[in-house]
Amino acid sequence: MSSEQYFPGLEGVIAGETAISTITGGLEYRGYGITDLAEQSTFPEVAYLLLHDDLPNEEQLADFKAILDESAEVDGAIIDLLRAIPLHVGAMDVLRTGISALGHFDPQVDENTTSANIAKTIRLLAQIPILIAARHRLRQGLSLVLPDPGLSFAANLLFLITGKAPTPVQERAMDVSLILYAEHEFNASTFTARVVTSTQSDLYSAIVAAVGALKGPLHGGANERVLEVLEEVASPGNAERWVRQALASKRKIMGFGHRVYKDGDPRAVILRNYCIELARKAGDDSLERIADTLERVVREEKRLPPNLDWPSARLYKYLGLEVDLYTPLFVASRVVGWAAHVIEQTENNRLIRPRSKYTGPATRAYVPLDERG
Repeated sequence: MSSEQYFPGLEGVIAGETAISTITGGLEYRGYGITDLAEQSTFPEVAYLLLHDDLPNEEQLADFKAILDESAEVDGAIIDLLRAIPLHVGAMDVLRTGISALGHFDPQVDENTTSANIAKTIRLLAQIPILIAARHRLRQGLSLVLPDPGLSFAANLLFLITGKAPTPVQERAMDVSLILYAEHEFNASTFTARVVTSTQSDLYSAIVAAVGALKGPLHGGANERVLEVLEEVASPGNAERWVRQALASKRKIMGFGHRVYKDGDPRAVILRNYCIELARKAGDDSLERIADTLERVVREEKRLPPNLDWPSARLYKYLGLEVDLYTPLFVASRVVGWAAHVIEQTENNRLIRPRSKYTGPATRAYVPLDERG
């Protein structure tokens, strides 16, 4: 009997070391609890933390924001490329292509030092919102909007997409969602980035590969499926009947359960409060009542708490964002977490090359071609 152990999906397997984040005992970024960061920080502070090991002081944050503002420009050739891609192509596919194209215009693309990778990451942080917004507005037949250096990162992101400066509540809700999505240990897309990096490939290749992993509906694409569920239910009065029928037919309801958080995703709790506030501001809490009913029944019947995708779909809906923007917005945040892992992997690299469990035929004798029946 083989002594080799097999863990489907690598569940529970420790595949490496990281000082960037932990989900043991609650999510922390470099030792700072996610609740404290969401309540007291801004996304640029958190981005700086992930890249530089600690929170910035006022001068460091001002310098970081200044570099972000200076980097918020995309070569016109890339905008032309986005314009040329057929309209039916999905937003994540276009963003993946756009990020790859950014690498062709980056003067440090082949430099693999820590300082160069941090510089490239800052440029990506500034440029990815432009790619997302440009493709969205081109599809809508709208003119492109230039970044406003007077706005915060979160406010600019919404401004680039909608053409309107957000309210303070909308701005803060977006900012918190960016903080919550920024990093999450060895998830599928982050592990993908580290695998690519372990071959000594470049940061852009790792980020593009991570985008490909995030696109899947079992990872970043889940929040898009969540909104489809809420819209299918349609009204609070239909919610309980719908969810019980869905569970009885063994239908998977996206937005519930997590490979790691068995007792609940702390990020979902934080974002739910912003959903409630935005629904109140809008004067329509029907989505919240639908969500509350579905959440209650799924908890009762399946013992599955909601994950971050559950409230984020509603949050983006309240912010007036179309569903095909949801996963690209995930990229706008998570790129800094991916990059932090690329840098960490580069600084202490070992090629990631696991083994597999073979399930094919036993050893067979070769049969020459003319003897095969």
